[in-house]
Amino acid sequence: MQVPATLDLGGARAKGGEANCFHAIRGPGLALLLGAVLLAPLPAHAVDGCLAMLCLAAPDWKQVPQCVPTLHQLFHDLAHGKPFPNCNTAGAGNTISHAWAQPPSFCPPPYMHVVDLEAGPSYSCDYLGAITVVVDGTMFTRTWWAASGASVTEYSPAAKARLGSWNPQFDADFAAWLAARPVVPPGDPA
Repeated sequence: MQVPATLDLGGARAKGGEANCFHAIRGPGLALLLGAVLLAPLPAHAVDGCLAMLCLAAPDWKQVPQCVPTLHQLFHDLAHGKPFPNCNTAGAGNTISHAWAQPPSFCPPPYMHVVDLEAGPSYSCDYLGAITVVVDGTMFTRTWWAASGASVTEYSPAAKARLGSWNPQFDADFAAWLAARPVVPPGDPA
């Protein structure tokens, strides 16, 4: 059977008169069309760096419906090696940046774990990285994120003073970590 070089998608009619392009495409043409559709890349959904900055500076981004999909997409993109978005309209002294967690030097103590190995201690962090928002030249928030979408935000004293209320999870985790540490008597060289 000969397959035409061009396919007439508009001329085919199914029962009832509706257009049905699959009746006009047969054999290798149908396989080629389906293959192209199934293998076509999905459109890219770039995260807006300015929206991410506003969301991460909020008292609790998880309570802002517009922020949830944006930040989950950002965490997913970062975990898969996509570049961090920027915000060119933030104004002087206002920035957003990303850094990968580097335990033990760059991971909050409540989320860091150490395993003693023969070769020495091995450190891990519950979070892959941190996104820092700077407002008026001062660190405002630092959101630690994981590929799973989990996150916790550290609010600076400046952020707490401006916001009045914030998600207390980081503070609660830090207080619990401090309370669980062994008490070292004064003058003990431990």
